[in-house]
Amino acid sequence: MTGPCFPDVRVSEFCRIAVLGPGVLGGSIALALRERQPDRAVVLWGRNVARVQEIRTSGWPAITDSLADAVADADLVILAVPVDSLEELGRNILKVGLKQGVCVTDVGSVKVSPHQTLGRLMNSEGISFIGSHPMAGSEKTGFGAADANLFVGASCILTNEHQQPERLVTQLEIFWKSLGATTAIMTAQEHDRLVGRISHLPHVLSTVCAITALEQIEDGRFSGQGLRDTSRVAAGDPSMWAEILLQNRSQIIDPLQSAASALSKMAEDLTKQDRVEVLRALKEGKKRRETLDREE
Repeated sequence: MTGPCFPDVRVSEFCRIAVLGPGVLGGSIALALRERQPDRAVVLWGRNVARVQEIRTSGWPAITDSLADAVADADLVILAVPVDSLEELGRNILKVGLKQGVCVTDVGSVKVSPHQTLGRLMNSEGISFIGSHPMAGSEKTGFGAADANLFVGASCILTNEHQQPERLVTQLEIFWKSLGATTAIMTAQEHDRLVGRISHLPHVLSTVCAITALEQIEDGRFSGQGLRDTSRVAAGDPSMWAEILLQNRSQIIDPLQSAASALSKMAEDLTKQDRVEVLRALKEGKKRRETLDREE
């Protein structure tokens, strides 16, 4: 199913890649590889037999529900499953057997916990584990929402808590760059602090926005693009996000409390009709938001 490794593929590249989990991220990795790196062999794995068959008939034949077949001879194994499923899946791939010298990575948006569980497990068996977090995704779910261009221009953060060789880290960087991403390396702790503010906090605020603004559901028919933009990510998978927030709670609580304080101050300033403070907050928010546009 995975086919041969083409002779013109550079030594620095992974020839055979197994993507475990055919959701938006896993599916997007597979589609991006087919489009941007056709010389690499890639196979998808899913545990749901019916879902696997559906994806196969949709035009992606390189998919299997056999974990052993998926990881056989793989140089890179990507775990594209929810954070709370990583350790169990890690134990299962060790049971079916991995190729010597394989690199295992994940795509989860929390990193301290996976390194403490999956990473330690792999390390104890002599398997190299390096964390990956492509800062890309969608509020939609499933292979049908996968996009070959999802990673173009996105950042991908790598975490190497188990001190794998620099050569292997570089290989993984090259892999993500081949999909269009830019890469950065940091500690798992720093990663979780960062995404707690720039990813997880916005999701909570988007959820709060949807709950509060649409207190009267029927009001939604009058909403403009502002509400749609602000609440968009709240449409993400609740089960997945509940696990992310719980896993990274130590890094989210402080930003949430800061956000609550900012909202309370805005309410207080409005109550006092303090135009100066209201205007100051709005100008500061505008200035900081504009820094994102300069990075595009």
